[in-house]
Amino acid sequence: MALDGCGLVCKYILIVFNIIFAVVGFAFLGLGLWLRFSENTRAIFSIEDLNSSAFVIGVTVLIALGSIMLIVVVFGDYGACNEKRCALQVFSALLFFLAVAEIVVGVLAYSKRDMVGLRLGEFYTSLYGLYVASGDPAMTVTLAFIHNSLHCCGLTGVSVIEAVKQTCPAPNGIMEHFAMPSCPVTIASIFDSRASLVMGIFVGTGALLFVALICSAVLSASIHQSASPTQYIVLTQSTPAPAPLQTFQHISSSHPDQDPVVFTPLSTVNIPSAQA
Repeated sequence: MALDGCGLVCKYILIVFNIIFAVVGFAFLGLGLWLRFSENTRAIFSIEDLNSSAFVIGVTVLIALGSIMLIVVVFGDYGACNEKRCALQVFSALLFFLAVAEIVVGVLAYSKRDMVGLRLGEFYTSLYGLYVASGDPAMTVTLAFIHNSLHCCGLTGVSVIEAVKQTCPAPNGIMEHFAMPSCPVTIASIFDSRASLVMGIFVGTGALLFVALICSAVLSASIHQSASPTQYIVLTQSTPAPAPLQTFQHISSSHPDQDPVVFTPLSTVNIPSAQA
């Protein structure tokens, strides 16, 4: 069906948006699955004491968010490419809830940044305690990953008394041979310094989702308008009514003593048409 200019532009905008959205959804889902089933972090999910930790919750959110994004992409691409209003309506509803959730999470992460940083620090402390108590090789690999990523070492950072100094990164200077940054403090400070960036990412993503929502509404309205039946006006050419014919015509005669001759006029129906 033919779409107008705005509808056609919104259609291609939605197609490009869904392609980008699908790439991000696959990235979130792949990262969540890798963190869930990787040999370095898989042991964390088998420990009951860490089931409510920030890391486990974050990985679960990544998997759920990636799956939801891919479901949204399926409805959006099908509705935009095939111009199906029902699929676009489902896409708009899912997109609305996802956009609201993005903005709410971003604002809460920024307003509660102290609490979020504290929870992340508590998660590291739990990993540290499990490593000291059990010496699990999986905990060793996990702590080494955290230490090298954040460039920190243990709870205190003092290499002489740290029980996890073999998992700490190489010192960058002379002073770091004696003391390195503490991991709980480093985690909290990094999240606090980047909380505004995290909120900006979430709020900006929510704004983009609302733009896609507006395009979906415009495309749905354009499809509905183009699908409505066309009304035709039938023009007819009316034939003017013929002038009334006289019933008779008197022809005067030169002889007054004779009766007048009456000629009955022919109607237009009785007049033969000229041959071409």
